[in-house]
Amino acid sequence: MKKIWIDIDNSPHVLFFNPIAKALTGQGYELILTARDAYQVRELMQVYKMNAQVIGKHYGKNKLLKIMGSIYRAMQLAPLIIREHPDVAISHGSRGMVILSKLLNIPLILMFDYEHGKPVPFINPNLIIVPEIVTHIPFPKTQVLKYKGIKEHVYVPFFKADFNLKSNLNIKCDDIVIALRPPATEAHYHNNESDLLFHEVISFFAEHENIKMIILPRNKKQAEQIKLKWKDVYKTGKIIIPEHAFDGLNIIWNSDMLISGGGTMNREATALGVPVYSIFRGKMGAVDAFLQKIGKLKFIENSRDIHTVIELKKRHVSIEPDQSNRQVLDQIINFISVFLERPIEIKNYAIDDVQFKRPLLSKVKV
Repeated sequence: MKKIWIDIDNSPHVLFFNPIAKALTGQGYELILTARDAYQVRELMQVYKMNAQVIGKHYGKNKLLKIMGSIYRAMQLAPLIIREHPDVAISHGSRGMVILSKLLNIPLILMFDYEHGKPVPFINPNLIIVPEIVTHIPFPKTQVLKYKGIKEHVYVPFFKADFNLKSNLNIKCDDIVIALRPPATEAHYHNNESDLLFHEVISFFAEHENIKMIILPRNKKQAEQIKLKWKDVYKTGKIIIPEHAFDGLNIIWNSDMLISGGGTMNREATALGVPVYSIFRGKMGAVDAFLQKIGKLKFIENSRDIHTVIELKKRHVSIEPDQSNRQVLDQIINFISVFLERPIEIKNYAIDDVQFKRPLLSKVKV
């Protein structure tokens, strides 16, 4: 039985790897799940009932501490991974895993969907899996496999709507609900312009009646900063900050729009069919550029756009989103299976090849 090590490095990875882990287990593979104590990873794993060993933490925005923290976390992971001796390591950008897999000579499958991230120097993964929209890839093409769609299509088809969420948050039927995701201030790609836009967006909505803002901070420190800066608005109930980790997909689904300084929640909104505006001011990735081109994602680039681009109106919600398209998960599982079982053939395995297709998804329940 082949053994697979998956490392959950950030909160979006919980949702992403949940169906992947279940599908791989259904195929007969043994899994080792590890996670980093960062952002809301612990809470989200409890929500999704994922059983992973939490090892290591986040070391803040300082670049030197980030580098040293990644190396130290690799050392923290080492005793478990040496003991388990996995056949392959899989992550969506975990630097600790990338470093340790190289040191222990464990074949590495690296997935990503933002091409402007900084890879770990001098480490070349054995296989890269990315959306077909991504064209700039700093690795040899012979190591790259592409799937049709975006990474959010892996788990959004399993989404189950909670129509009681608004009442649980004391939101009235006639309120316009706006989900807000602050910028990732500790990320290497952070641009201070995003913070300014985020503050101006809150000021803009605070002046309107019948508006509720559900703000989803990335950590407790950010939550406290928002409560302090906007204490008067927070006291009125116009700002809602959930006290524990909510299912972000349900927050988006129950909102009339999403405004976010990140990437994952923006793409989740597009997959759910919810209007979304981005205040992200870093380098635009190919996925976001594509979503903007087809009209599913709008960018707020300055203060004027807040007043002219955002459409303040309620969204009609009557049915749950389409759950029939599970092809992206199918493709990724097939790529991993072929790599494990027939690695020599992986170089000739094209995105449209159906030779290795298997009936995977009928048994996957999330």
